[in-house]
Amino acid sequence: MRVLGVNALFHDPAAALVVDGITVAAAEEERFSRRKHGKRPVPFSAWELPEQAARWCLDLAGLRPGDLDLVAYSYDPALARPAADMGLDDPWDSLRQAYARHAPGFLATALPGLDPARVRFVGHHMAHAASGAFGAEAAESSSVLVLDGRGESASHLAARRLGDRLEPLRAQALPDSLGLVYEELTEHLGFLRSSDEFKVMALASHGTPRMLGELRRYVHPTGDGGFVAHGVPWGELCPPRRADEPWTGAHADVAASTQAVLEETLLDLVRWLHGRTHDEVLTLAGGVALNCVANSRIAREGPFSRVWVQPAAGDAGTALGAALLLAAEAGEDPAPMPGAALGREWTDAELAGRLKTAAVPFERPPDIAVTVAETLAANGVVAWFQGRSEYGPRALGHRSLLAHPGHAGNLERLNDIKGREQFRPVAPMVLTERSAEIFDGPLPSPYMLFVHGVAPAWRERIPAVVHVDGTARIQTVDRLLEPLVARMLEEFERRTGLPVVVNTSLNTAGRPMVDDPRDALECFGSTPVDLLAIGPFAVRRADLFQAGRQDWNAGTGEGGVR
Repeated sequence: MRVLGVNALFHDPAAALVVDGITVAAAEEERFSRRKHGKRPVPFSAWELPEQAARWCLDLAGLRPGDLDLVAYSYDPALARPAADMGLDDPWDSLRQAYARHAPGFLATALPGLDPARVRFVGHHMAHAASGAFGAEAAESSSVLVLDGRGESASHLAARRLGDRLEPLRAQALPDSLGLVYEELTEHLGFLRSSDEFKVMALASHGTPRMLGELRRYVHPTGDGGFVAHGVPWGELCPPRRADEPWTGAHADVAASTQAVLEETLLDLVRWLHGRTHDEVLTLAGGVALNCVANSRIAREGPFSRVWVQPAAGDAGTALGAALLLAAEAGEDPAPMPGAALGREWTDAELAGRLKTAAVPFERPPDIAVTVAETLAANGVVAWFQGRSEYGPRALGHRSLLAHPGHAGNLERLNDIKGREQFRPVAPMVLTERSAEIFDGPLPSPYMLFVHGVAPAWRERIPAVVHVDGTARIQTVDRLLEPLVARMLEEFERRTGLPVVVNTSLNTAGRPMVDDPRDALECFGSTPVDLLAIGPFAVRRADLFQAGRQDWNAGTGEGGVR
């Protein structure tokens, strides 16, 4: 069975293709359109579909729209209630619902040849839940917890996977929403709502939770698998911040307090769920599951033996979850995700052709991993573009900026390159077998969705990746799955004695992660990055901008391999 999953209604539009229960491709529309998050989550944008991502998924598999058996749309308007009845201040939500009801026709227009009768609506939170329950490593049974801003009429779902079935156990009706509370604070602190919540999480580490008692009046668990979360008077807790103003201690403290009450509530939900299922494995999905600090506390203090977080935990992941759920309901046994590298890639010949078209000097060294390690050891910054792009918001060694972790100034340097706030941390990547001697926390951690304590003996050795609270959001690298990254890490350690490299996403502030070669060249050309490692090829800034250099074009007007 060939099932195309589509997420479109709120934000992070995406498409995913599942064939015979196997995930073939998944991509976010932002990587094609170059609009961060694809679009803003307003009712007026609800008609926009991930057309480019969907076409790419089909092209990769050699399919046409008419070849699809089903299309799974990750929102079910039949489950929705009027916004006012749910206590939401959104007078235009009826427009969003109208667009959702007409989604089959919109999809048939966007994908000529598609029979609109093959479109199925899938409940938003069931799609989230399926992305976790079926995307994780196979288990006879597992528990799944979904939390985000909102779905059709709820903000939360507790469920259980039993074989190829998902059994809902508890949902929290709107307007109570942990995700919306966090979004409100994001806006109050001068950041972009439904986009910059991760900045609030980073800022929280700079504050103290002195407002926790007050916040508990408005956000708290109810003990029955649900919670209260609405009506927080943010202006009484601290003054609002304009986007162009510096943050204050009060802003950091309200962020720390909100983070703390979020973690408390999540732990209660997790304990309630375990009391119902007694499962060993918990899977998490929904935008709140991108809060890696909370995830770590769930793993550390919660009752489950193992916690797995969907790498595309935000709404983009519902495209995959909706497709997996329909495949399971059709009697197929969904296979676990093969990893997060589910997007576009290019052959060596295609990359060389792009570089020649761009007329840039490049070379093909004997081993790009060695060349990169040498540049990093000399404290250069490297743009790393390898293999298939990642599905989800984390750079996982395919579209990354790399740097030396032993120089504390590299944190400020990378934030300057990316145009980010200086309070934001960068992450380390490390071979799985080396991780336990340096980092304390859930291991392995291949998707950067937990935080780990850094061993005291290592904090001064790798200061660029140690956050103000002594933690790091690590990526562990499996040498069997990522042999090129593993070789680069080994070569870097051979030169520096450090088994860790800084890894942050290859993009600049407000732009999506780099996805194709043109994006990589534009980012490299506009930022002070020393080396672009694109496939087996190396483009050096010193060569690119060396005054008067003429020998590289050999009279052809094009770059070439040296």
